[in-house]
This record gives sequence, C-alpha cells and structure tokens, in this order.
Amino acid sequence: MKNIINTLPTNLLCFSHLRWDFVYQRPQHLLSRFAAYFKVYFLEEPLFEDCSEASLSFSPREGNIFVGVPHLPHGLSEQEVISTVGSLLNQFLQDKDLEDFAFWYYSPMAMSFSEKHTPKVTIYDCMDELSAFKNAPKALKDMEKKLMKYADVVFTGGHSLYEAKKNQHANIYPFPSSIEKEHFAKARKAKAEPQDQAGIKGPKLGFYGVIDERFDIELIRGIADARPDWQIMLIGPVVKIDPATLPKNANIHYLGQKTYKELPAYLSGWDVALIPFALNESTRFISPTKTPEYLAAGIPVVSTPIKDVVNPYGTKNLVHIGATALEFVQAIDQELAVADRKQWLKKVDTFLALNSWDMTHQQMQKHILNVARSKNNISVAS
Repeated sequence: MKNIINTLPTNLLCFSHLRWDFVYQRPQHLLSRFAAYFKVYFLEEPLFEDCSEASLSFSPREGNIFVGVPHLPHGLSEQEVISTVGSLLNQFLQDKDLEDFAFWYYSPMAMSFSEKHTPKVTIYDCMDELSAFKNAPKALKDMEKKLMKYADVVFTGGHSLYEAKKNQHANIYPFPSSIEKEHFAKARKAKAEPQDQAGIKGPKLGFYGVIDERFDIELIRGIADARPDWQIMLIGPVVKIDPATLPKNANIHYLGQKTYKELPAYLSGWDVALIPFALNESTRFISPTKTPEYLAAGIPVVSTPIKDVVNPYGTKNLVHIGATALEFVQAIDQELAVADRKQWLKKVDTFLALNSWDMTHQQMQKHILNVARSKNNISVAS
C-alpha cells in the first residue's frame, strides 16, 4: 500500500452521468474500493433549482468519498450549462495541484467542461454504449472520441463492448460485471422475506434493476398471461419510459426501488430470476451485473439472448436462454420441477470463484499504476 500511495495521486475526481445514491452498481463498487487510498470526489450532473447563483456542494458518504452536485438556476441554455459547470469546476480545482489528481470518467460529456485540465492520470471506465441509450446527447459520440485521445487507460464493462472499442485506444482492457459473492450468498440462508413480498403466494419469479427502454415489457406481459399462478416481482425505479405502458396483471408486483443491502432478502424468496432485456441498440453491448449476482444467490436464471450473457453463462449451461415468452415459460417450468440443485450450485460456485469486485479493483489498479509509473519514469510492472 505504501508503494501505491507513493506512486499514485492522492485524489480521484470522477465525472458521472449516474447519481451515487441511485442504484448501487459498478461505479459504487469500484470507487468505494479505490477510496482506500484515493480521496474520491464523485461529481454528478447538475440539479436545476430555484436559485439566483450557481454553486457546487460536496457531501460525504461512507468511506473517503465526497459527492459533488452542481446547483444551477432554471432556464440556462445548453452552452450556458457547460460554461457554468466549467466555471464551478475551475473554482474547485484552482488551489489544487493537478499532479496530485486522477480523473475518472463515466460520462464522456464531461469532456465539454473538463478537457482544459490535465491531471496526472486519466481513466475512462466505459461501462455502457451510452450513445445507444434513449435521450442520449447528440454530441456524445464526438465527446467519446475526444476522451479516447485524452485517456491514459480505458476499461470496458464487458467483452462485447471491448470488441467494439479495442481499436480506438492502445491501452484498453475488458472488465465484465463482478460480484460480492458473500453479500448475495446470504439469499441462500435467509429465513424471512421482506414484508411486501412475504405475503405473496405462489411460485415467485424476480427481476431487480432499472426498468427503462432496455426492459422487454411485452415479454413480461406474455409470461404473466401464460401463467397467472406465477408471481412476478419487479424491483427498481421506472426511468425514461411511461409507467402507464407497463403491464398491470394481478400477478405482476412492482415493489419499487430497494437498497443494495436489502436485495438478498428479496432474492431469498424467488424460485427463478429473470433477465428480460429487449434486444435493441441499448442492450447490444451490456454485461448485466445481475447475472452473477443472481447465481451467487443460488437462484436459477432465465435470460434473453444478450451476447455477454449467452457467452459465457449460456454456453456453460449456468443460465437458460430464451427469446420469447414461450421459451421463458418452458425454461421456468423446467426449473420449478428440479428437486436437487447441488450439482448445479457446485458448478456455479466453481465458475464464480475468480469473479469479484475486489479482484477487478486489483487488476484495474495495476493498469493505473503502470500509467503512473511510466509518467514517473519508473520501471513498469509486467
């Protein structure tokens, strides 16, 4: 650790399109680990409020993490927003030594107000193909091209995304979704379901995550119609789609957003877990974190043919793959008839043995250290 502290900057400034207190996912898992030796500033997108002057506030979170939010007045044009956030960033950095900073980007759009600053190390963790998402900014692709030139090292959120990006940077590495096995393994031993789920009787199928344009609404409707006695638990916020378009079957239960800490208790009551993503541009390169999390919980999984789920999970027969409601129903029927899953669980645990956020963090750390060492003219680790 001493060698790391002596080589790396002591501050990390992350530019994110996601909010720290939204869904606990890749950024939180990784940055909470990097916070062991970085002071992490997590800069979110602006909030527009009834205020006369723009300001930037930071508030602490657990560990060495500080969440920054630009507060802007209503009515600013797009260019005024960029200029104002840029001014707030300039003020934040004006008395700081950028040689003692690493910049970590999740949002390429942050290049529009941050590119004038040159930190010691620049990291781009490309967790999704954001340009394919609904309401993506028109300038996003151009900003990403600029970020690719600016970054010292690039990580991708899966192998599909790596294949799509690998020729755009000379120092790029795939890091698919990881897990905290011990956290989700609690579902295998939990004895009591949360109150809002415990009273629902019948075989339980579950999904947790953001319900947005990636979610296959008609697939869920088809499963619910085909088996009215099955109960479908949907956990998570509804974002970027009209809630009125969601199916209202009596056997579909929208339980709302839950904390990361609460998830194992909900999983403990599920018979089968679902990955019901539509096949469209927004899901072309995704590597769903929930795949290994469901498996760590010991729950059979049925997924649509998302490329990074098919390989490796489908090809290794760890997860069922189905493209239609009928195929999902058949796979679920098959799993509900299984009496003993010991052999499958053994196979799952063997596969997951080398999958953890701790390992991902350590491997990323090595690549970042290599960049820092090369800039310090120190021999680069092999």
